Amino acid sequence: MARAVTEEEKALAQGLLDKARAAMRKLESYDQAAVDNLCRGVAWATANEKTFVDLTQMSVDESKMGSAEGGLARRFKIIGILRDALRQKSIGVIEEIPEKGIVKYAKPAGVIAGLLPVTNPVVTMVAMAINALKCRDAVVFSPHPASRRTALEATRILRAALRKQGAPEDAIQCIEKPSIPLAQELMSICDLTVATGGSAMVKAAYSSGKPAYGVGAGNATMIIDETADIAEAAANTRISKTHNNGSGCSCDGNLVVEDSIYDRFLEQLQLEGGYLASEGDKARLKAVMWDAERHRTLETVARSAAAIAELAGIALPAGKKFIIVKEDKIGNEHVFSGEKLSPVLAIFRYRGFDTALNMVGQIFEVGGKGHSCGIYTFDPEHIHRLALMAPVSRIMVRQPQVRGNAGSFTNGMPMTASLGCGTWGGNITSENIGVKHFMNVTWVSQPIPEDKPSEQEIFAEFFNSEIF
Repeated sequence: MARAVTEEEKALAQGLLDKARAAMRKLESYDQAAVDNLCRGVAWATANEKTFVDLTQMSVDESKMGSAEGGLARRFKIIGILRDALRQKSIGVIEEIPEKGIVKYAKPAGVIAGLLPVTNPVVTMVAMAINALKCRDAVVFSPHPASRRTALEATRILRAALRKQGAPEDAIQCIEKPSIPLAQELMSICDLTVATGGSAMVKAAYSSGKPAYGVGAGNATMIIDETADIAEAAANTRISKTHNNGSGCSCDGNLVVEDSIYDRFLEQLQLEGGYLASEGDKARLKAVMWDAERHRTLETVARSAAAIAELAGIALPAGKKFIIVKEDKIGNEHVFSGEKLSPVLAIFRYRGFDTALNMVGQIFEVGGKGHSCGIYTFDPEHIHRLALMAPVSRIMVRQPQVRGNAGSFTNGMPMTASLGCGTWGGNITSENIGVKHFMNVTWVSQPIPEDKPSEQEIFAEFFNSEIF
């Protein structure tokens, strides 16, 4: 049980809030062009190649989680979030609907408590900063203790970017000595919490007594049917599974593969750098990746395939970047069917598309409900049937899940660092968190000609029918 918050921590949280509110008062005079330039400034300050690579390496060195390999490519997320933000209005009139007599005005949401994950804190921070500044909000970050130094350095850079434009630096602040009680106190006094991280953090955000946007756990599951381009599906699986050592909630976790292409696809996965675990390997992996209560062990989360293999006593051949485990059982007791948060994935075989759909449903009962799934197919009916039944907020078709879910330049998903998972995942929204979630909206309504159908028209065959 977490200790009680101290009076010193209460005073610290209040001080951060007071400075954030003072910064917001200074931002009240900023017009759309001015806040857009603030967004550009903080994005460039953190997403230029040198700074982003340095921050990514710092995060990996500090937390010992994730991978700096391919870090440069992750800049695209910040660029995409900035693109989406700049294309939206966030000050004054943001929408007019003349036929309904409606005009909508944007207002700041207030001071945001930004709870950060231990992995990938930089992109999450910059995303929140862009969205908050766009709406003339202020944000106070609460970092994970294991990535505190990285968060503080990113905050220093973000504040310097504001200072360069003569903007109030206290629109972006970060707790220097994070703790659970201090984070809870911050959430209880801020206007809105955006929590990107583990389930305990998200639950705390929803229990704070203030509005909150949280995210849900992932367990991304992909169907590869008989029409799939096997080479494309295998290459995309490798991209998704090896991204940041498989730490992302969107990294492929389970592959459900049609029987007639199963062997060829498995061979192609190995050509892409996958290591096919033997039954003995599978048992050794299970022993080091989960404890007796079936909780993931910290020393195997977001670690490289080589590091996990070494802990398991497996001699991983050179060039192998991810581990493939054959599985034919689904359930809480069959741990490989759940979220793995590592470059380890489970592969299942199916016969008949109805079976594939049933397997997907069973997998999401284990974990990841509300988050995402995907499919490699050229059969529109298969896409449609999956979309009708899957209890997820987003489905990627023929795309690397880890790149597509949160938006890419080759799909239409809103760019984000925070993925809502709807009521399936215990969240208030199933959308990608963006600018609109950082604002309040005032609706102005003027009279219009009456739009009232007759009772006979609206009740149809039930009009004047039997009453009970």
